[in-house]
Order: sequence, then C-alpha cells, then structure tokens
Amino acid sequence: MEGEIFSSVFGNGTQIDSKVLQTFQKSFVQVQNILDQNRLLINEINRNHESRIPDNVSRNVGLIRELNNNIRSVVDLYADLSHSFTKSMDASSDGDSSGALKSDGGKAGHKRNRAV
Repeated sequence: MEGEIFSSVFGNGTQIDSKVLQTFQKSFVQVQNILDQNRLLINEINRNHESRIPDNVSRNVGLIRELNNNIRSVVDLYADLSHSFTKSMDASSDGDSSGALKSDGGKAGHKRNRAV
C-alpha cells in the first residue's frame, strides 16, 4: 500500500522501499513537531509583545533565538530529505538492485544511450 502511494505520485511505476519510506515519515513527523512548537513560540512572542511589560518583552529575545534555531533545524531536515530522495532516485535510475527505489517498468533506468 505504501508503494502504491508513491507509484501514483511518480506515475511511472516507481515504488519506494519501506525503509526509505520510514525515514521520510520520521523526518516529516520531526518537521511537523518543530513547526507546532514554532506556532506556540510565535503566539507567546506576540502575547509578550502586546503586553508591553518589560520583562515579557525582554523574554522575547530568548524565544526568538529558540524560534530561529528551530527554523534552522527544519531547513536541515528538509535538506537531508532532499538529499535522501535524490540519492534514492539516482539509485533507481542507475538500475541498482540494492537501491531504495524499484522500477516496475521494463526499462533499466531512464538514461538514454547515445550512438558512438
């Protein structure tokens, strides 16, 4: 069933190995958790700013730093996902039997051979 989802996304009979799919799922869950935490941080920052209480406003400095670090983490997670996805696609197009992606099409890869 998991492969069917990606088969329909790719539209070319390509299926993703369950290990790669689990890695993607884990990364997306991490990203979502960080984004949920960012929403809470932003709400607290806004409340502190609107209160105009000096202690609350000064607390925003630390909250904004935490928010920035979270954003860096999300960027890193997406970069890792992009790298993993590209690596998986390369393994598939090279016809690597140990690769994460498997093609159900009759062709071994998508590269075109040029006549010499």
